[in-house]
Amino acid sequence: MDKTKIKSSCYLVILLVVFVVVWQLMADKGMINPLFFSSPEKVWADIVEMFSTGYIFPHIQITLYASFVGLFYGILSGTIVALIVGENQVLARVIEPILVGIHGLPLLALGPLFVVWFGIGIKSKIVMATISVFFLVFFNIYAGIKDVDVQLIQTLKLMRASKFQIMQKVILPSCIPWMMASLKAGVGGAVLGAIVGEYLGATAGLGWVIQMAGGYYNITRVIACVIILMVIMFILNAIVSWIDRKVLIWRPSIDK
Repeated sequence: MDKTKIKSSCYLVILLVVFVVVWQLMADKGMINPLFFSSPEKVWADIVEMFSTGYIFPHIQITLYASFVGLFYGILSGTIVALIVGENQVLARVIEPILVGIHGLPLLALGPLFVVWFGIGIKSKIVMATISVFFLVFFNIYAGIKDVDVQLIQTLKLMRASKFQIMQKVILPSCIPWMMASLKAGVGGAVLGAIVGEYLGATAGLGWVIQMAGGYYNITRVIACVIILMVIMFILNAIVSWIDRKVLIWRPSIDK
């Protein structure tokens, strides 16, 4: 780890410590209403209780399962559709406006429909996670396909290369950075889709825990679950960043 990363990490830790200390002092002095803001001490105690009793583990498992399954289907479907549409200009002119219009719809607006169609079980959460990831992957890879050097493709066509060879040798390698960008954004999109689905209608999951706690004005539990989600996202982002560095090891980095 170089000096820049160490310095950035130190600044982040200092910022978090200052925030927590100020928050706790304001709660102790009565400067904030504990009903609406709770306190770090109460939030930490609630987190410890949820983990020590094992209460939170099934909910984390359900949310991650829906997120990972949705991530897989979203990446698979988004990549396939992007490759098909990107290779057919007529189809692109028909499909792209439709997908842009659907993508503009808020996920919260579509959520109740999925709950009605697929029930309050895990299926509706997987569908919402899949759709959330699909659009991120599609538009990223579609942009990558349009960014491919046209002259290179024309040269290969003059050399009588088949469509499969052009796809294998030019388009797919050129889209790898876009695919990795899709994966990084897709992880967050998958978790977001699963959480929104659980929030709208579920019997378990982190989104359901947050929704139930909010309904009872248990702000401490809400903040505790949000912190758990932030930690999960931090870990997932670190894993994806590590994969990105390994896959795109040839790409120059400003950190080096």
